[in-house]
Amino acid sequence: MTFFLQLVVTGLAQGMVYALIAIGFVIILKCSEVFNIAQGHFVLIGGYLGYTFLVPLGLPVWATLLLSIATAVIMGLLIERLMLRPLVGQPVLAVVMMTIALSTVLGGLATLIWGAEYKAYHGMLPTLNLKLGSISVPSESLIGLIVSIICMVALMLLFRYTKIGLAMRATAEDLQVVQSVGIKPTTVYAVSWVIASVVGVIGGILLGGVSGANMELAGIGLKAFAVVLLGGVNSLGGAILAGIILGMLENVAAGYLDPLLPGGGLSQVFPFIVMIIVLIFRPHGLFGLVTIERV
Repeated sequence: MTFFLQLVVTGLAQGMVYALIAIGFVIILKCSEVFNIAQGHFVLIGGYLGYTFLVPLGLPVWATLLLSIATAVIMGLLIERLMLRPLVGQPVLAVVMMTIALSTVLGGLATLIWGAEYKAYHGMLPTLNLKLGSISVPSESLIGLIVSIICMVALMLLFRYTKIGLAMRATAEDLQVVQSVGIKPTTVYAVSWVIASVVGVIGGILLGGVSGANMELAGIGLKAFAVVLLGGVNSLGGAILAGIILGMLENVAAGYLDPLLPGGGLSQVFPFIVMIIVLIFRPHGLFGLVTIERV
């Protein structure tokens, strides 16, 4: 029983990071009705930025986080201004194809700058110890849980109490009404991409602290996609709950199912198995809106 609870607690922390990354998907989708295929590559860049600032440059963690966020903000603004704003008013498929091209560009930049090599920075993050009875929470997982919660609370406050947050919520509901009251959709889109970039980079730093920075971090975006589908593509709360569920299921599968198979690896595809099941039996997810179109 202790082993099971250990897996659940660690999976909870990992699932919160997945949820944080998935929020980037949801925000872009709600504001522009486009799936950001490049979200996983924001995570990839974040992992390598964490390594660069912590190891070669030897900066403290707080400076690493601030510089990484600043880099993510600049990256999000440049992406929206140079690659996506020219496509405003174009078919959704054109924007989706642009995000696919963007993922290729970011992957190529990671290869060019860091050589696509494995970069470890274990032990560079602060050490926090937490024991719940016989259960010990790993330091990296605990930090990931705390940072993810802080970021989610900050985003919820942003959406609820700031003008730009209200503008983003309104844009998600009705673009024409937003334009009629003088809100510029391009500003909302820019902020949306900045947020998606920032949460992706922060998620990459947290995951890199656990497993190191490598090209496989880009695949985390696909797991976040599974989180979005499970929670409902237009629900921020659903993404948080779905991230927790998938993180726990993946960790439990790693502990109990992987040892039963030659070579293991079932836990890596487990989120996608869940995604397929969700698409078959509940396509709108746990908290997604069911829409009915009359023809």
